[in-house]
Amino acid sequence: MATASPSVFLLMVNGQVESAQFPEYDDLYCKYCFVYGQDWAPTAGLEEGISQITSKSQDVRQALVWNFPIDVTFKSTNPYGWPQIVLSVYGPDMFGNDVVRGYGAVHVPFSPGRHKRTIPMFVPESTSKLQKFTSWFMGRRPEYTDPKVVAQGEGREAITAPRKAVFSVHGLTSPRALALVHIKGT
Repeated sequence: MATASPSVFLLMVNGQVESAQFPEYDDLYCKYCFVYGQDWAPTAGLEEGISQITSKSQDVRQALVWNFPIDVTFKSTNPYGWPQIVLSVYGPDMFGNDVVRGYGAVHVPFSPGRHKRTIPMFVPESTSKLQKFTSWFMGRRPEYTDPKVVAQGEGREAITAPRKAVFSVHGLTSPRALALVHIKGT
């Protein structure tokens, strides 16, 4: 009698964090991480990373270009909790402290092929003028202790966060990403 073997599918993500438009800032670096459901597991590649510091280009666009590679493979038994990439951008303030300049998140594309995603970035702000002044004076601006909260809906209802910039991510999702792979038990 044949035993039922579990089925999984693989999602392969290959691309790069390309560039961003942060008009009022320079000398920024970015971090990325993936947020995914409990049935998902990374099988290859890095699920988080940190880029080099980049300066604005000298052309009219004044883009910050990273071209930071992303290469990761996930496996899952169902699509619930489809992976999202969370980006955090940091740079120096007037006192030389690294402060957050933007957060953003987007789902990994569902269909195979080449994709470009533009991600709106935001920064949490203090809710009162006293808190704003105190955080500026102390050099400790509001930021998330865990940037993965950006990809989750709960706990963000009362956050004041105006849009600050846009981010471009280019990538490929593999055509074999949704092919079923049967794994035999030992």
